[in-house]
Parts: sequence; C-alpha cells; structure tokens
Amino acid sequence: MASNKDSFLRTLFIVVGLCFVCSMLVSTAAVLLKPTQNENKLLDKQKYILSAAGLVDLKKVNKQEVLATYDKYVEARLVNLKTGDWVEGINANTYDQKKAARDPKTSFKPENDIASVKRVADDAVIYLVRDDAGKLKTVIFPVRGYGLWSTMYAFLAVEPDLNTIESLVYYDFSGSGETPGLGGEVQNPKWVAKWKGKKLYNAEGELAISVTKNPAVASSVHGVDALSGATLTGNGVQNSLEFWLGKEGFARFIEKARKGGLS
Repeated sequence: MASNKDSFLRTLFIVVGLCFVCSMLVSTAAVLLKPTQNENKLLDKQKYILSAAGLVDLKKVNKQEVLATYDKYVEARLVNLKTGDWVEGINANTYDQKKAARDPKTSFKPENDIASVKRVADDAVIYLVRDDAGKLKTVIFPVRGYGLWSTMYAFLAVEPDLNTIESLVYYDFSGSGETPGLGGEVQNPKWVAKWKGKKLYNAEGELAISVTKNPAVASSVHGVDALSGATLTGNGVQNSLEFWLGKEGFARFIEKARKGGLS
C-alpha cells in the first residue's frame, strides 16, 4: 500500500501537470484569437464612425456593409497636435493612438488636463467623410475623457465649417463603465439627437458649446441639456470637448483648416 507521502506527491504532480496544460491552452488560444479580436475591435470602431457620420444604422448594419461603406466614404488622416499639420508617411487606419499615448517618446503630458486623459499622443487620427461626388461632408474628431467611473470614448462629427455639430456618439467606456440609466445615458438616442445642429464656437471664435442645466442656455445654439441625475458624467462630456477642442487638442488644426479650408 502506498504511503501517505507517495499519495501526496502523486496528487501534487497531477495538479501541477493540469495547471501547466491549462495555462498552455489558454496562452495558445489568446495568441491565436488576438488577430480576430483586433479585427473585431477595428470593425466596431468603424461602425461607430459611420454612425457618427449618419451613414449606417447601428441596429441594422452588418460586417460587409461596414467594410464597404467605410472604404468608400471615409479617409483616416493623422494630424500633429502641436503644429496642426497633417502627418504623412504613417497609415492612420493601423496607427495605435493609445499605444503612442503611453510612450513618452511619442506623447506629452498636458498642462491643463481637465479631461483626466493623463497623456496625449503627439499625432491624432481625424476622419474625413466624403459624399458620392468626393466632396467633404463630415469631419470626425475622436475625443475621450473621464466620466463618473471610467474613461468615455466618443466621436464628434462636425460639418466642413468645423463649427456645426452633426453628432456626438459615445462608443466605449474603458474601465468599470458608466452606470446604466445615469452615465450610460450619453448613448440615449434622445440625448444624442440634442447635439445635431448645435454650434461649437460663438461669433468671436471662442469655444461656446455647453452641457448645462440652465434651460435658457440649453435652448440656445450653443447649449445641450445636461443629463438628469448624472452631473459628473455631464461634466466629463463638457471637459472632454473643452480639452480636445482646446490648444492641447485639435485647436491648432481647426484654426489652420478654417483659414485654409479642407478639400
């Protein structure tokens, strides 16, 4: 009869062996599935870009329609935030802006980090959307900022005047996510619809868009009703817009583009 020591060693060997085999299977699966996961992430982002441009219905569009529509109408371009100039020689569709933002060599720490973005990549992606005739229809700026519990990612779509809002579409909550019914209301179609036609800048060229509880301001061309019961999330939206449309965001590009025009 085997001793208790032999039984313990045999059990330990089996447990260690099973753990090793399972870890190998999990690691292998992660490596094999990563390309598919990356493809799905890119597809999901493209879907929301098209939604922000008013080209697809999120509830009805399929993978083939997303790929075909994006390829036909959307051009991704890189802009240097410090100069406001286009960046050439880099594929904007495969550029990893999040990775660039984590690298001190390709990013900077903002002086006025009202959106709690921590670090910002030197180069940022902008999406140019054209119509069937090739005429510029929409410019889409990716924006992000901290809400109630997490970082919220959105696409701000504006007309070629870079002032009139077409839509503000939130597509990702990195972290624990905003509370459904509160912070998650940024995805409520009724609230999303309030942004269409609003103006970012006043007659003096100053950023004037405001997420507010003041009815008089909210009914103006520069105001949007704040989210009821979600003050911190509403503040996060406001801070995100102020940061990304400010001097450490897309302000230099917008200023140059409005003077020289966008073809």
